[in-house]
Amino acid sequence: MKTINTCGHRHYSPLIPAIIALCEAQKGDSLKIIMDDAAAFNDLKEYLAEQQIGFREIYDGEQMTVQFTK
Repeated sequence: MKTINTCGHRHYSPLIPAIIALCEAQKGDSLKIIMDDAAAFNDLKEYLAEQQIGFREIYDGEQMTVQFTK
């Protein structure tokens, strides 16, 4: 499982590394994306739902994680 941690990224949207990882992933690859930006997290979940990619949400304090297989 490839892990992408976007916590603390303030100079650009945390969606950028998340979407890059999604685009680079091969079919069957598992990804774990960790965020601390609620708006970006919701945008990512919406995008995955639109692409019909099932995902798991994990909340740990201020960190939010989404896990899925492409």
